[in-house]
Amino acid sequence: MFDGNMREQVDKGVQPVGAALVNMGITADVMTIVGIGMSAIAAVVIGSGNLGIGLVLMILTGLPDLLDGAIAKSAGTSSTRGAYFDSVSDRLTDIMLFSGVAWHLSATRDDQMHMLPVAIMGLAVMISYQRAKAESLGFDAKGGLMERAERFIALGVGLGLGALSSNLLLVVLWVMLALTAITAVQRFFKVWKQASVGRPTPPPGQVTRRRAREARRSARSPQSSKRKTDRR
Repeated sequence: MFDGNMREQVDKGVQPVGAALVNMGITADVMTIVGIGMSAIAAVVIGSGNLGIGLVLMILTGLPDLLDGAIAKSAGTSSTRGAYFDSVSDRLTDIMLFSGVAWHLSATRDDQMHMLPVAIMGLAVMISYQRAKAESLGFDAKGGLMERAERFIALGVGLGLGALSSNLLLVVLWVMLALTAITAVQRFFKVWKQASVGRPTPPPGQVTRRRAREARRSARSPQSSKRKTDRR
């Protein structure tokens, strides 16, 4: 929901900050790497049981993720390579943070509640895959109740409450699990409905690759070779 309703406004708001960082010589890749490092530190702090400090560090990890795109736009270095790096770093950050929560729960509880953040992360990966696969086929899979921004906010709330009571953290995690599952179902049926209407026009890159494969197959076929000989 955040990406569809507020992302554009937020990007415009941080654009001046991105321009200032460019003037300081900071690149988008450096900012992304800083975010990964901060996430690793936050995960270790959360896993060790310092949820309050972990919450502060987690909030700080959101700043590099927010600013790397603004830096790339201001510097004119936006590219598919950068977008790929940013997307991979987002998944890595999510995995580390939820692993930190699972580590904390496994160390403080005797039940199996440490599997709760693992289940949330599994569904989150499925949601990301649904969007990536849908877009590769020419469909739209954006949207849902619990996208990455909402998960980030909810996890922050959970850590804040968890500093007061472990049971409050579990309540937030259960709510996240339910909403993330609903989001996965929403995206599945959104793409299913689009695919039922008809196959969209493939992206230009996909068309080019398909034509290249067809050309190679045609060049290898005996009939093609015979036609070339006849023309000569």
